[in-house]
Amino acid sequence: MENYIIPAQTRIGHVHLKVSDLQKSMDFYCGLLGFELMVRYGADAAFISAGGYHHHIGLNTWYSKGQSPAPERAPGLFHTAILYPQRKDLAVILKRLIDAQYPLTGASDHGVSEAIYLDDPDHNGVELYWDRPRDQWPLDADGKLTMYTHRLDIPGLLDELNK
Repeated sequence: MENYIIPAQTRIGHVHLKVSDLQKSMDFYCGLLGFELMVRYGADAAFISAGGYHHHIGLNTWYSKGQSPAPERAPGLFHTAILYPQRKDLAVILKRLIDAQYPLTGASDHGVSEAIYLDDPDHNGVELYWDRPRDQWPLDADGKLTMYTHRLDIPGLLDELNK
């Protein structure tokens, strides 16, 4: 089989999550994070987006209504990553989470991006992040990408709100 490389313009279009309580998930993704409801299928499913796209996240209770979260050590989705367009946008959502006293599970600077981590109501991991411009990505002496995980400068990020 020949070596195939996926086209550079390929994107992840959406994620579809099994949830235990549709309203709790809607409260989190729409009420707290600010996604817009695009379509709702009765009491069992909803499709939400940013900016009017048909859906970035699908939520359904078809097989999971009232069920407990998946075990932390079981195979499955580690997290859904939500990319914000600007650093200030990440600061806005961080302030919103702080004001809501929503628990964070982490906050990291990866060199290529800055990220905030939390869990949704079903303990699905969620990463909220923004990418630094490509010309700011850390490279080694050979020009290869060198990502890392350092503590996020939260006060510095929140300073974006004053700019």
